[in-house]
Amino acid sequence: MSTADTGDGGHLLEQLRAKGTVRLGLAGEQPYGYIGKDGKMTGSAPVIAEHIFKRLGVANVQPFATEFGSLISGLNSLQFDVVAAGMYIKPDRCEQVIFADPEYQMLDAFIVPKGNPKNLHTYKDIARTGARMATGVGFAEIDYAKAAGVKNITTLPDQLAGLLAVEQDRVDVFVGTAVTVRNVVRETETKKAEATQEVTPYVNGKPVIDVGGFAFRTPETNLRDAFNRELHKMKRTGELLDLMRPFGFTKDQMTTITAKERCKP
Repeated sequence: MSTADTGDGGHLLEQLRAKGTVRLGLAGEQPYGYIGKDGKMTGSAPVIAEHIFKRLGVANVQPFATEFGSLISGLNSLQFDVVAAGMYIKPDRCEQVIFADPEYQMLDAFIVPKGNPKNLHTYKDIARTGARMATGVGFAEIDYAKAAGVKNITTLPDQLAGLLAVEQDRVDVFVGTAVTVRNVVRETETKKAEATQEVTPYVNGKPVIDVGGFAFRTPETNLRDAFNRELHKMKRTGELLDLMRPFGFTKDQMTTITAKERCKP
């Protein structure tokens, strides 16, 4: 679909209404957007998208699964219409896409062997012990680890691969968002690994609390603004938390931070 920057906020919403379907870019990361065991799209972001797009007059949502690192390029090359993957809002990403206001805020957590033998509770602990760390491709956690001085970082496809790598002693710790880590440990009922408490990353000595939201092509401000209006209504009524709770989110993850605040360098 056309996404030419004509300076009038774009016409994608009208096009989607006419077509009756919006294509969602997913990255297979629980709990944000993934294909479930039944082969159907699920996750907090697709469920939110389903509700909001229905209210915007677009009845159907269609999943488009790709690697996390390919979401922005896939969006901008028109492979799909919106990124529905709980993507963290970062200044460098804001230069490539526009974000709706975030639907959640998030700290990190670690998957470690049962009993946490290396006593890993912070990124500094990983650096100090020289532990072998893994995280997902393109994840913000790579930068947080580097900022803490971690040298030994590998990337894996997802949190399930991370859990298996910890269980099989191929890495000492897998780092991900707190809800992601807790969910995979709980759902697999692993006896060999556990999730730590929440971990606050630090960059330049300052604590970081990440926020995630939907991403749109830069010219499509009309669609982003319409999406935002519905999202804000859901925040006010508590419907947003109700939709996200089944995926492991709690009141602690709700946020009033705006995308504009998070896009500032």
